[in-house]
Amino acid sequence: MTESGPLRVSIEEGVATVTLHRPEARNALSRELLLGLQSAMADLGGRADVGAIVLTGADPAFCAGLDLKELSADARLLDTADPEIPPNSPWKPTRQPLIGAINGVAITGGLELALNCDFLIASERAVFADTHARVGILPGWGLSVLLPQRVGFAMARRMSFTGDFVDARRALEAGLVTEVVAHEDLLATARRLAATIAANHRPAVMALRESYRRIEADVTGSGLDLELQAAREWRRSGQSAGIADRVPGVIARGRGQTGAE
Repeated sequence: MTESGPLRVSIEEGVATVTLHRPEARNALSRELLLGLQSAMADLGGRADVGAIVLTGADPAFCAGLDLKELSADARLLDTADPEIPPNSPWKPTRQPLIGAINGVAITGGLELALNCDFLIASERAVFADTHARVGILPGWGLSVLLPQRVGFAMARRMSFTGDFVDARRALEAGLVTEVVAHEDLLATARRLAATIAANHRPAVMALRESYRRIEADVTGSGLDLELQAAREWRRSGQSAGIADRVPGVIARGRGQTGAE
């Protein structure tokens, strides 16, 4: 296993497991964690010994989104100097299929990380929410394009406009996840699926994944660019000021809906 600050990476029998590891902050994305994640994905994407990747979080959360306290103090959290990372993506796309193993809350930026995976396996403890509008920021990693693809436009708009939390059972019904398993079985299930993928003809799998990506890009057209433009215009408008003041209310509401301590 490789430890890089708040990130853990292990590779076994062709399967890489990437674990967000800021459990004390519910794996919220600090600049250090985000840069580490981007570096890890770039490295794994170029490795011939990796046939599939599993992305998960250290319990009790998958990812609570951007570290809003850090973001409110320094807007550079979202900036990256890597020209290979598309501006509307959290990382450079990998060649290998990417499975999200959602072990707890996946909120806002954390939900966007999940949506950038090829498909999701959820623990019974998984909870999903888009609280961009409640916090006062706009998505920039594809949520308003990718979420409707998974759950339909009406459900996506409901999640985004209300900020309400969706549990694992409802996420399965909506098509956000493909399977819900017992919490203790989550990683084993995700790794088993990843091992099945890695055992296939890898060049064919990677070519097929790239074909899926091109088709999706053609279907969505300029959607990702339009989302990014809206996010940048919103940031420039200054109307997102006061993020830190809204954070306690967002956290309290989420705990009230999920029963988390």
